[in-house]
Amino acid sequence: METENGKSLVPHFAIGAIVIVVILVVIFWPSEPEPVISEVTPPAMVQVEPERQIEETPQIVTVDDEPVVQEDEPEPLPIPEPKPLDTSDGTVKTKLLQLSDYDSLARLIVDDALLKRFVVMTYTLADETIAANNRVLVQPDKPFRTFQQADKQWIDPASYKRYTPYVDALTSIDSTSLLELYAEYKPALDSIFAEISGPSENFNDKLAEAINVLLDTPEVPVPVEVYNDSVMLKFADPQLEALTAPQKQLLRTGPENMRRIKAKLREIKEAL
Repeated sequence: METENGKSLVPHFAIGAIVIVVILVVIFWPSEPEPVISEVTPPAMVQVEPERQIEETPQIVTVDDEPVVQEDEPEPLPIPEPKPLDTSDGTVKTKLLQLSDYDSLARLIVDDALLKRFVVMTYTLADETIAANNRVLVQPDKPFRTFQQADKQWIDPASYKRYTPYVDALTSIDSTSLLELYAEYKPALDSIFAEISGPSENFNDKLAEAINVLLDTPEVPVPVEVYNDSVMLKFADPQLEALTAPQKQLLRTGPENMRRIKAKLREIKEAL
């Protein structure tokens, strides 16, 4: 017989039965017969008082319950110490590649200081700047192109296509799996972040700020007019030129790529 938790009740019932049997024997079992006394003719004039019958009060013997024998519980196995987190670039990159079925992702990701680059890039994006020396992805091979029309310079729509492989790679990564990987490396990211941030700053907050900066990038019609100030291309529209560096970079990816990037960022932000 077993209880609901699976432990056997047989030992407990056996002990209880023994105790009950002993009590019944002591109380109700017939007491031993009195000894038979032979009749003796007493001497003359001698009166012998009959022996007083000593009533034996039956003693009730109580038997203490035997201790319940409990099965020895197995000693808990020692909890193994967690293995140190492998933060090497090869391991981090391999785990990233496992989240996507996009074949070209491997050649788009840089091969050194991945975690540090990600932290610095996030920090600068939140501050509305771009850390050119801490890119997580390699730069496109094809140059950014413009065309002339009506004495004005416009962004060539073909330039948007050079960013499409990066957007394809981003959207191919499962957001849930990406956040699980992020949680795995969060202690390492927090440690790197503590080296470059203030004591009251939080990396999760910075990441959310960086995402918000990009999500706030306005939608603009194409083609987009630009001009060359002998150093770099600038937007002809003062409102666009007044945008932050990350936002202007996002505009250069083109309307369709920007729409896809924003959709992925919203998905990640909601899951954070």
